[in-house]
Amino acid sequence: MTENKMREVKIEKIVLNIGTGEPGEKLEHAKTILERITNKKPVYCKTRKRTTFGVAKGRDIGVAVTIRGEKTKKFLTRFFKAKEGILNKRCFSGRTFSFGISEYIEIPGTEYDPKIGIFGLDVCVTLKRPGFTGNKIGKKHQISSEESVNFIKENFEIELV
Repeated sequence: MTENKMREVKIEKIVLNIGTGEPGEKLEHAKTILERITNKKPVYCKTRKRTTFGVAKGRDIGVAVTIRGEKTKKFLTRFFKAKEGILNKRCFSGRTFSFGISEYIEIPGTEYDPKIGIFGLDVCVTLKRPGFTGNKIGKKHQISSEESVNFIKENFEIELV
């Protein structure tokens, strides 16, 4: 019996995020790091409330890049190497999972720049199935945490703790 193609799990997107908590030189360094890692232009993340880290509303406090398409698998393999092939099962929540990389120099292919210093980043991965178009998806078509874990185990050499 052939497997149903509509049940196939794929990577929808990977979002890389560095939050600095303040605008200025530190934020520009974080932007430079994401540009070097992805070769894409990052977007700034703004504060929403006056009380966010004590910074006024509308100020830039972080940068993020979204990776989609065929490149996602290559990038995810690099990020898993930075984690030494070990992830915690608590990282998984339905069709999304996230993990942090404590220093960007752990990612293969990136070099340390003394002018920039050391930054960590968050990696958030969203999975999908064919037919995901909006928020109204039937229960049987949704991706569970268990299915996400199985997808990662099958497609990447990852050990889950």
